[in-house]
Amino acid sequence: MGDLCLVINLGSSSLKAALVDSTGAFVWHEGRSLSKEDVLETVLDSWLMPAIAPHQQRLERIGHRVVHGGERFTAPTLITAEVERRLTELIPLAPLHNPPALKGLAWARLRTPECPQWACFDTAFHSSLPAAASTYAIPQALTAKGFRRFGFHGINHQHVAETVASQWQQQGRDPKNLRLISAHLGAGASLAAIKGGICIDTTMGFTPLEGLVMATRSGSVDPGLLLALMRQGFDADTLDNILQKESGLKGLSGLSGDMRDLRTAAASGHREAIQALDVFRHRLIQSLGAMAASLRGVDVLALTGGIGEHDRHLQEELQQALHWWGDIEIVVVPADEEGMIARLCRRQTG
Repeated sequence: MGDLCLVINLGSSSLKAALVDSTGAFVWHEGRSLSKEDVLETVLDSWLMPAIAPHQQRLERIGHRVVHGGERFTAPTLITAEVERRLTELIPLAPLHNPPALKGLAWARLRTPECPQWACFDTAFHSSLPAAASTYAIPQALTAKGFRRFGFHGINHQHVAETVASQWQQQGRDPKNLRLISAHLGAGASLAAIKGGICIDTTMGFTPLEGLVMATRSGSVDPGLLLALMRQGFDADTLDNILQKESGLKGLSGLSGDMRDLRTAAASGHREAIQALDVFRHRLIQSLGAMAASLRGVDVLALTGGIGEHDRHLQEELQQALHWWGDIEIVVVPADEEGMIARLCRRQTG
């Protein structure tokens, strides 16, 4: 009998995959970027298939990251033809991310038809949001159509929550009392307010555009600004491109959406890079305050993601900016979506 879970984590421009054994250890774990010219199925055949071929007899299940599960999918779900059909219907909610995941599903079904496949959803961890946190102040008729706050990065936020809870338990403290803010800071960025392991608030909403300043995404802007741009002739596709790909750190600096590039430029006195960092930090601290208010206090702030884990300047800036919070721990938790997906799948199947 097999003992390996193959995890396929497809983003809009990246591919990560892992083979995870029954103890949670990685047998193999790699990632690569995807260009617009890449044909996904060809990349999977030429890059992933040779990597897993020596281990194929040990494959027990396959787990996929799917960004958006809508209101229906709030737990890891065994893929069936009906589930796949319903996931296709959700593409409009995540047009950049759900299509690659569905292509990955189809590829794996053809290459390893004997392996059951599971979908794990970035929105699922946030399904515990109370109505007050998930509801927009818009007409009820629109809310009834599914226009609500979902939240994203949930797989990694759950990994962070479980990691910090385990650390607390090892220290003899009750994780049921833990008030945690998980800060997933990378090209995409979001915060989650987690109380006793349950997510009660988050910064992303109906789409991954809401909330923090990101690499090329704007984060929250005044809806009136968008209306003003529409009245000036900007159509939906143009606005989508501006908000998704030309804003954030890249738009602010005019240089790059990469925090490392901006740190270098700011150190040389580049005015727009300095301003980009200031705006990023201001929105982050502002939103941390909002999550703290939802939790009624904070015990631990956990930093994760590429920026959260590696930007020492930001870690020091947050230590200084949040000293007035008093006795809180600021910890770094390496992101591990692939490991979390494997754990989630195993919990469903024993």
